Amino acid sequence: MVDEFDVAQALRGGIPDRARAWAFVRDFAAAWAEPLADDAGTRAEELERAEETLGLALPTVFREAYSLLGTRHDLTGNQDPLLQPSELFVHDEFGGMLVFRSENQGCALWGVRLRDLDRDDPPVFVQSRDGWIPFLERVSLACIELVLSETLLDGEGRLYNACELPVGLIRELPIRFARVEFPAYPMWTGKEESPVCWFSAPGKLLRLDGLSDHSWLHVRGRTSADLESLCATIPGHWVHGYSEPLEAADLPF
Repeated sequence: MVDEFDVAQALRGGIPDRARAWAFVRDFAAAWAEPLADDAGTRAEELERAEETLGLALPTVFREAYSLLGTRHDLTGNQDPLLQPSELFVHDEFGGMLVFRSENQGCALWGVRLRDLDRDDPPVFVQSRDGWIPFLERVSLACIELVLSETLLDGEGRLYNACELPVGLIRELPIRFARVEFPAYPMWTGKEESPVCWFSAPGKLLRLDGLSDHSWLHVRGRTSADLESLCATIPGHWVHGYSEPLEAADLPF
């Protein structure tokens, strides 16, 4: 049942290939938002126009990702959005990068090296404060991270909260919640906020940005009751009361 959907359980065993990644995205969307309809994807002609404009062929994984959820902005565009096909561009640094995602204020970019475009599911790099660094080994993994993070940081902020955790509470997270089998990856904001780790319980999603003292924990409940229960479980100093929507100025990023 949807009420019993748990991200950690759904990703148990890892994500060995693209088929597994897309199956998870479908299941997650159905549980946390709305099922992916047949018209949720970008039209093939839009992708073809983007390839013509760029003068290059998109890897198979990009075609699959855009065809699956290209118009579902609730899953891909709340904070650091997936670029639309017409917005894709080539960044000249690092030997040339095809950029497909941008931080909401343009402070970071996510991309694939041009020399890797002949691979079906190439590695992803992020332009961080430390320069272009490896992000995740495959675009399909980066799409899962995108969907999780963009859902976590929902546009209205009604089901989201955050707090800084002392080391003692960080050590307790794996006791109170299940660790998601997802590769650790860096935050674009720098080494202090890395690596990023995910935890979950049914109806609850948690992202820990870093393992040092007072690292930020971002949480999301599928319902307001889920969020209230989650916040009550962790005796942190939450940035906002979880019964009220967050204003943009209250967000810690």
